[in-house]
This record gives sequence, structure tokens and C-alpha cells, in this order.
Amino acid sequence: MSATRRQILARTGALGASLAFSGSLGAVFAGTATARGMGRRGYGPLVPDPDGLLDLPEGFRYRVLSREGEPLRSGEGRVPGNCDGMAAFPAPGRRGGTCLVRNHENRTGSRSAVPRVRELTYDPGGEGGCTALELDRDNTVRSERVAIAGTSTNCAGGPTPWHTWLTCEETEFRAGDENYTKDHGFIFEVDPYDPRRTGAVPLTAMGRFQHEAIAVDPGTGTVYETEDAFEKPFGLFYRFLPDKPLGGRGSLRAGGRLQALRVPGVPDLSTVQAPGTVFDHVSWVDVPDPLARTTPIRFQDFGTGGITHAQKLEGCYWGGSCVHFVSSFAHRSAGSAADHYGQVWRYDPRRRRLTLVVVFGPDTDLQLPGESPDNICLAPSGGLMVCEDGDGAQHVFGLTRGGEVYPMARGRQNIGTPQKPEWGEFAGVTFAPDHRTMYVNCYRPGTTFAVTGPWHH
Repeated sequence: MSATRRQILARTGALGASLAFSGSLGAVFAGTATARGMGRRGYGPLVPDPDGLLDLPEGFRYRVLSREGEPLRSGEGRVPGNCDGMAAFPAPGRRGGTCLVRNHENRTGSRSAVPRVRELTYDPGGEGGCTALELDRDNTVRSERVAIAGTSTNCAGGPTPWHTWLTCEETEFRAGDENYTKDHGFIFEVDPYDPRRTGAVPLTAMGRFQHEAIAVDPGTGTVYETEDAFEKPFGLFYRFLPDKPLGGRGSLRAGGRLQALRVPGVPDLSTVQAPGTVFDHVSWVDVPDPLARTTPIRFQDFGTGGITHAQKLEGCYWGGSCVHFVSSFAHRSAGSAADHYGQVWRYDPRRRRLTLVVVFGPDTDLQLPGESPDNICLAPSGGLMVCEDGDGAQHVFGLTRGGEVYPMARGRQNIGTPQKPEWGEFAGVTFAPDHRTMYVNCYRPGTTFAVTGPWHH
């Protein structure tokens, strides 16, 4: 969650318009469902919500599942704020329903910390963590509790094939910094059904750095990781080769090898501007010190040939037989070698091939909707849902496989003043396993919505 502008979508009208990009969107959506409704241009204009919370297209409705400051149903404290990345899992048993795991990107001094719960707290000085909700088929909340506490700056993450959540700390705080008693910058595994089965154990072999998101290769168990470093040298793209691949809950604790991507002759991915550019036989280099005991990983010596960096490495997801990752933007003024308004890369592990799939901008209109997209998820219709994180009105936008952008939701909770209104960004968009409900967070004030309606399938 950076305040820096991340302009990817552009030229969007009230009902959707062409995206300013070059490249192949088909590759972005590789592996998504083929849907009868994928060619449609969205769901129509947004209808103002009389309750002033969430505007949706006609025929859609929302339910507020959870709000910052309300009592947790577990009695462990109050619902934390800064609601960020999230994933949905099938509820146990045959009754249907959904389990949600929700990140809280709290740092020291946050408004509403994750309550410290015994056996689930990593560091008493940490105020971040996750909460878990269990829902009935009709999205009635059956339970809400702390899933992990005492972490810091829990931004995004990703689900595993064995139905756990890997929550990522987007920080590099050390023990002794601020109020922290332990090092931070790790990934933690969270069991959405019974958090005590995973506890609060850092997966140290997966590296200590400013994590953003992960994606797991369901065939090999390899975990891909993005690093959203805020200053130059920028982040790296990693893979983790577990010693117990696809071993189920807790198997990642057994350790493994952390490696970083090296593209020969390309120290900065921003210099690659032509969609369709292919790098064959890219290499992976062992990280010298994954724990970054004395030197952050991106500063470490990777030997002859160096290593490949990129600004704002954020989204990461698996589609088809490849992993996709996003560089939200790159600016020379911030230290990048070149400018762009967003790249989507695809890595094919079988061919060891890296391809630049899409480049956005730079002829985008920064004043139009679609500013600063953040969290993304695959939609039932075969396209994407994208959370907006920028200035002015905040939206969830849909992106069809044909490249059409359309508004799906608009936040109406004013966190500013009547004279200078502000709206909290969206985060954590995800769909129920049966694709009948979209779940999404408002970051501030922390609010989790369930959205139902006539989804295209």
C-alpha cells in the first residue's frame, strides 16, 4: 500500500472503454475460465447507495460482514483496521459457505491493532496480522477471530494448494526498531480453519525482505515471491524451492532454497519496453543470505552478472502453466532506468522463458478513473477485478478479456471532510469458491463487503 501513484488502467468511461496498452491480454488471462459472458462490457452504470457505503450496478447488492472497531465475535477484542489482502476458501463440511482470511497492514502506532492472542502472537511489539471469518452459504458470519498477531505491515500474500494463506510482511524492521522485539520481513502460514495449527512461526527460509505477494506452482510446489522495495536498488523476483514440495500444511517450515531471477544483460526490467520480448533460458541465482542478517537481499553480492531488479513488483498469480507478476510502474525520477505505467510479465518454468506480455501507458490520462490499481484477482467471467488505490474516488474496476474496463464498485465512505472529501482505497478483492460472491475490503475505515448479483459465468 504505497501512496505513490500507480497508473495502469486508463481511458475508462462510465460504462467502460479501451485500455491504453500494448501486448496480449490473452496471455494475462491464461488459465482462466472460458465464460459465456466474457465478451460483455460490464454490468451497467453504478447506482448511488442510499446508505452511503458502496455504489454497485443495478441488480447487485452488498452485505457488510465486518467493520473496524466492532467487537470480534470471538471476544478476543475489536476488529482491526487497515484491511488489505484477502483470500477465500471453501468452508469445511458439506454445508457450503466460505472461510475468509484478511490481512491487516498495521505498523507501530496504528489506529486499531490486531489483538494479541496467546499462541498466535509472533512479536508483542507488532500490531499487524490476520483475522479469519467463517460464513454460511448466504454470507451470514458464523465466526470471526484472530488468525495471527504480532506481525507488521501485512500487505498481500497468496493461497496455497492445500488451502492455507501465506501472509507477507512488507517491511524490514529489525529487533530494537521502534517497539519490535524480533526481526520482521517474513512470510507466515495461516490456517483459515484452525489458526492454532499453524501458530505464529516465520518461514525464515523464504527470505526476509519487503514481501508483497506470492503464487504457488500447483504442479511442483515452487513458490514465487515479489518484493515491493520502496527505494533503489528496487526489488527482486524470487522463487522458493521447498525441501518438502506440496507437503501440505506446515511443510514449508522444512526449509528450502531461495533464489532470485537473473535476466542476462538486463539489470532493470523497466528498460524492456516492447511487448512480446522474450528471454530464453533465464537463470536463478541462490540468495547469499536469505535472512539478510547484515545486508538487505537486494543489496547483496550475487556474483558475476549481478541480478535483475524492478520497481514496484506487486501482483503475482498463477495462470495455466505459468506465473504472472506485475511491475506497477517505473519512474526515472525515483531511480528506475526507464519509465512505464505498468508491466505484466509471464514466466514459463518448463521452458525457463520470461516474456513481457503487456505494457501500459505512458499516454494515459492520469485524471481519469483507474488510477493506482493495487490488488487483483481472476474473475468468474475470465477477466480481472482490480482494486484502485489513489487520489479521488476509489473503485473496483473489471477488465474483460477483450480489454474493456468497467466500474464494478465505488466507495462512498468519506474519511475526509465535507469540504475536502477523501475515500478509502479498496483491497483484497477475491471470489467465493462457487463464484457467486465477490468479497472486497475498504482499507480505511476497515470494512469487508460481500457483493452478490447476476455475475457473468
